[in-house]
Amino acid sequence: MGRAAIAIHGGAGAMARAALSAEQEQRYLKALGDIVASGQAILAAGGSALDAVTEAVRLLEECPLFNAGKGSVFTHQGTHELDACIMDGRTQDAGAVAGVAHIRNPILAARAVLEQSPHVLLCGSGAEQFAQEQGLTPVAADFFSTDERWQQLQRARASQQTLLDHDGAAQVTAPLDSDRKLGTVGAVACDSAGNLAAATSTGGMTNKRVGRIGDSPLPGAGCFSNRRVAVSCTGTGEVFIRTLAACDVAALMEYGGLSLQQASERVIFDKIPALGGSGGLIAIDAAGNIALPFNTEGMYRGYGYVDETPVTEIYRQA
Repeated sequence: MGRAAIAIHGGAGAMARAALSAEQEQRYLKALGDIVASGQAILAAGGSALDAVTEAVRLLEECPLFNAGKGSVFTHQGTHELDACIMDGRTQDAGAVAGVAHIRNPILAARAVLEQSPHVLLCGSGAEQFAQEQGLTPVAADFFSTDERWQQLQRARASQQTLLDHDGAAQVTAPLDSDRKLGTVGAVACDSAGNLAAATSTGGMTNKRVGRIGDSPLPGAGCFSNRRVAVSCTGTGEVFIRTLAACDVAALMEYGGLSLQQASERVIFDKIPALGGSGGLIAIDAAGNIALPFNTEGMYRGYGYVDETPVTEIYRQA
């Protein structure tokens, strides 16, 4: 059995260090630290890795600082379409929802698909109906809206671009440059029994075409877990789909004999950039080793072992 631990991410991208106040930075670090601590508490009480990642991602969805749940970005038509996936490494069972607009916490709907449905992925109105049948209360479409995200959409429309997460004009109000932040949140965990789990959730791309689905809800692309490793990705979704990035980490470990760190870095530093992509991932193996590589200037991230102080970071280490 490995060391029980959890790691989370809240997106990767370009840093705006010069424009960042100490107060702004602390808001993000505190949010990350509090969420890591919640996951640690579940694991310390003997909870499963699956429960820990579910709660961590639910809390990330509840925090408007990140592009998932409340605070999700807008489509070109000014609507929201959210995606999420969760995977249990012990059984390789998975559940996912895509293109939903009335589920407060898509990760809870994904968990319900995993546990209560014979299917792996449900989308749109079908996913929403299923969620209601499972007792999840629907919310109004504007529940996810914030003024900051609306302004980002207006800037993206003006420049006629489809942009990742907070893309728009260079108006920096967050640690990651609003022009170049790659959205998505995620969590991976190893529990006291050595079982692994991964979860990923996102609001998608600012100014995206209605119906666009990225890597986040696709097992093997933006989210993957088996008995060997759990992975959650953030970045250029189309490239993460084409490379099956999350599953590739597991394959490099199983078939190539690479360590967790080596496999994670091979995907992020070699395979993703080779196809013009950028971003990062978080991963944990059954021994409790953690990897957090990213090829951008920074990535919101945090991790913690049971009974240890959470570690939270934004920028690349010197």
